[in-house]
Amino acid sequence: MGWILLIGSLLVLGFVTDWIAKKRNVQIDPLKGNSRATDNERIYTETYLHHQRETNSHPYL
Repeated sequence: MGWILLIGSLLVLGFVTDWIAKKRNVQIDPLKGNSRATDNERIYTETYLHHQRETNSHPYL
């Protein structure tokens, strides 16, 4: 019973969040958010993603 309430409350929270975003006409564009990042943040992110890509391609090392 507890799981049903948890899942239901998460669905309701997502619905309310989407409804408020649509009502306020909030546009979410991940690529636009990346354009406001500093050079250091971009370098850090790209280094992290490159390291994760190497780790995922060799899971047993």
